[in-house]
Amino acid sequence: MNAPTDLTGKTVLITGGARGIGAETARQAVAGGARVVVTDVLEDEGRALAAELGDAARFIRHDVTSEEDWQRAADLATSEFGSLDGLVNNAGISTGAPLETISAEFFRKVLDINLTGVFIGLKTAVPAMRRAGGGSIVNISSAAGLMGLALTGGYGASKWGVRGLTKIGAVELGTDRIRVNSVHPGMTYTPMTAQVGIQQGEGNYPNTPMARVGEPPEIAAAVCFLLSDAAAYVTGAELAVDGGWTAGPTVKYVMGQ
Repeated sequence: MNAPTDLTGKTVLITGGARGIGAETARQAVAGGARVVVTDVLEDEGRALAAELGDAARFIRHDVTSEEDWQRAADLATSEFGSLDGLVNNAGISTGAPLETISAEFFRKVLDINLTGVFIGLKTAVPAMRRAGGGSIVNISSAAGLMGLALTGGYGASKWGVRGLTKIGAVELGTDRIRVNSVHPGMTYTPMTAQVGIQQGEGNYPNTPMARVGEPPEIAAAVCFLLSDAAAYVTGAELAVDGGWTAGPTVKYVMGQ
């Protein structure tokens, strides 16, 4: 890894922060000088991460579909660290089934967590960021939010929604010096994706230009860049961190080699 991105003096709230991309983002943010509030429904993992990170971190249990939980998390950031300067909307759940097999109830659940949760987070963070003189919001979408990806059902729809909501936030909040961007990971090896068969290692995914999946530190580095002042003129952007997956299939794959 390169030197950590400079986030000195910033307070960042990270949802779904107990493991995977969220946890690695918290580690890199603290390494860069930030204070972090890690939120998740996974209490044991979240508290262990906060203990690992020391005085610069706090943990709070947080259901992202709950407006009350969102307000408690934002209040914790400001009461413990004095401000809320960054928000990473990372919490989410994935799906992997044909459209016709997914129940309407489950489809609504996925949208509630993956999209409505991001909306509530944006709405909750804005007043605190205005008081701080600005801020940066990074919404974790997906490669599935940049293309039609089979078997993603509610997940893909929700990630397209996150992409659109990011654009709306960027144009509405720019004059408040609040930047809103989306990060679109490709296949990334995390505890969640390991359960559906994602494997590490070179050569496992020949239909992608880099022929491998991503690792959480690679996604986290992009998130921390967008949180930082180095991205001061970046808002409404879609940053694909996907090894070139959404750019198109490789020549060997197209030729059937």
